[in-house]
Amino acid sequence: MERDRVQRYAESLEKTLQNNYRYLKKTMDDFQEMCRMVTPERNVPREILVDIRELYKEIRNRLTEVKAVEQLLQGKYRQYYHRDSLRDKEIMEFGFISKNCYSKFEYTLMQIEAIRRLKESPPKVEHPSEPFQWFRSEENRVGMIKNLRMLMELDYEPTPEEVGGERRDLAGARTLTLFLFSGDSLSLDNLQSQIQLREHDILERYGPEEVRGVLAHLRKVDPIVVEKKFQQFMENKGLTELKCLLLPIHSPKDLEGDLLNLIKTTLQGMNDGELKTISI
Repeated sequence: MERDRVQRYAESLEKTLQNNYRYLKKTMDDFQEMCRMVTPERNVPREILVDIRELYKEIRNRLTEVKAVEQLLQGKYRQYYHRDSLRDKEIMEFGFISKNCYSKFEYTLMQIEAIRRLKESPPKVEHPSEPFQWFRSEENRVGMIKNLRMLMELDYEPTPEEVGGERRDLAGARTLTLFLFSGDSLSLDNLQSQIQLREHDILERYGPEEVRGVLAHLRKVDPIVVEKKFQQFMENKGLTELKCLLLPIHSPKDLEGDLLNLIKTTLQGMNDGELKTISI
């Protein structure tokens, strides 16, 4: 009699597990689609944002319940539990997918807020040391804001493909490198046609004889390594007549002070073909 009662309870736990699995499987596509709706280019109703947060909360609650039920079934009711490895794998992937989608959703909201603030309070020309003044175009200034926010706030979740393999240690280890090339216009044209950038990197023809940019590193990078890569690039592409200046940035505080004057003074003291890293 006691055995029957225990078995029935184990079966009810299994049913709870299965119901949560079906809910997650049904909900995940809707959740991803809702998150994809939120972009800086769209005016998304506030109700959608609330729905996304509520749905994510429900997904996390379901995943927590699944974990608790699985622990019970694998422990006290092990003899009645028939593990479904395919279902377990899918549930684990649901967890990673939902975290990734929600992280990107929150990051997009930060982008939207940064753009709004920039439009309401554009940087003033009389304060050249502000970080946004590294670029002339508004689009690149916004990109700089996003990189600075990513430097301090964003915490990416690993994708399911990264689980069990090598994971990038992103949190708290991001850095930026500001770079500047100075020289004749033809050499800079050649530079722009050959340099390859990644998703968050930015390049701007700041003037006829100057190119500025920023590299966003998703992990901590030794400035010496960056310097060697730039040196190799300049030599391999025949850009040895240009001056190159690198500024490693570990925190937005590194951008305080009269950096532009420091850069100008440093450039004046450099020879053609010279590469130098400024330590801030």
